Amino acid sequence: MSVTEQAFFTSRVILVTGAGGAIGSAVAKALAAQGASIVLMGRSLGPLEKVYDAIIAAGHAQPAICPLDFAATTFEDFQQAVGMIQQKLGRLDGLLHTAATLGSLTPVEHFDAYLWSRVLQVNLTAPMLLTRACLPLLKAAPDAAILFSTSTVGQRGRAYWGAYGVAQAGIENLTQTLADELEANTALRVNSIDPGPVRSRLRALAYPGEDPNTLPGAETVIPAYLHLMSTSDVSGQRVRASDYLNDTLLV
Repeated sequence: MSVTEQAFFTSRVILVTGAGGAIGSAVAKALAAQGASIVLMGRSLGPLEKVYDAIIAAGHAQPAICPLDFAATTFEDFQQAVGMIQQKLGRLDGLLHTAATLGSLTPVEHFDAYLWSRVLQVNLTAPMLLTRACLPLLKAAPDAAILFSTSTVGQRGRAYWGAYGVAQAGIENLTQTLADELEANTALRVNSIDPGPVRSRLRALAYPGEDPNTLPGAETVIPAYLHLMSTSDVSGQRVRASDYLNDTLLV
């Protein structure tokens, strides 16, 4: 990370969803280390508290914890959460989406209708509603960013990936739509990022026969996430973390 990027996060407020997961927790701690105040959002309180404790133990700014289950959260719930951020922190400079659920790897012919709806709610509808609730604060910031996480199945459908793949394709379209809508009158940047294969719970569910020790840890994709959340002038793009790791886009 460049000196410019390090300075960027000082006193900024960043909301991280899925903050108890592998990528969410790694990036949240890295952002805190660069001086940002972090709002930790996720389904389960326990994992969020572990990230909170790690940030405090490292001597960084006290984060806020906001447990929300995306499968049941309404737009009004998100509005309340954003209201809390505004009241307690006074601003919002970034929104990082890493929350996701796999559902099941099942042929569409046999996909459970309830599970289909739940996966789309968690992976697509809830991120859209949260983003919508955050937009007034983000638009008021001098240089804010929204970053969605996606995967290769968002670009081309693959057998059995069902609702997860459809949701990822929706996220990529949502990224482009938001970026186009916000380009003319705001400084708000919107992108999606494919972290690639990373050691995580979701990856283990998707590939149960895979040896997790053969995969890189979430810390390897931190530079890409931080770059897109900070000084990058890219907007409306789908990028791969591997491009940053290979210094393709770090200019």
